[in-house]
Amino acid sequence: MAPQTPEKEYTMEEVSKHNKADDCWLVIGNENTGGPKVYDITSYLDDHPGGAEVMLDVSGQDADEFFEDIGHSNDAREELKKHCIGVLKMDEAELERRRKAAEKKSAGAGGGGMGVIAVVVAVVAAGYFYYKNNIATEDA
Repeated sequence: MAPQTPEKEYTMEEVSKHNKADDCWLVIGNENTGGPKVYDITSYLDDHPGGAEVMLDVSGQDADEFFEDIGHSNDAREELKKHCIGVLKMDEAELERRRKAAEKKSAGAGGGGMGVIAVVVAVVAAGYFYYKNNIATEDA
């Protein structure tokens, strides 16, 4: 078996220059999906089921969160592989940017539990007072 050649590495600065319909790159991937990869999707723009405009909106950028939030099918993921041209070079600045983005995302995701508890307590309290003032006085 022939030795594998290393994948070409691109910086976000390089990727950001490819943000037009005739030259459209984006980054998709994270630590859960094998790491960020760089895709040249220029030839796919017209074939994208959601239209070229949605891809152009994130061209030259890290589009991983956008891609994952849409919930793409396995067929879409297979199509994406055809357009991979390399991996994102993870220098110190990029690692720090991703760490901060992950912290920001996790900080925003964790606060919902207390809100739910507060709503449940309010509903129980309202029910108790209703019972106490309406039902209990009828029994007396």
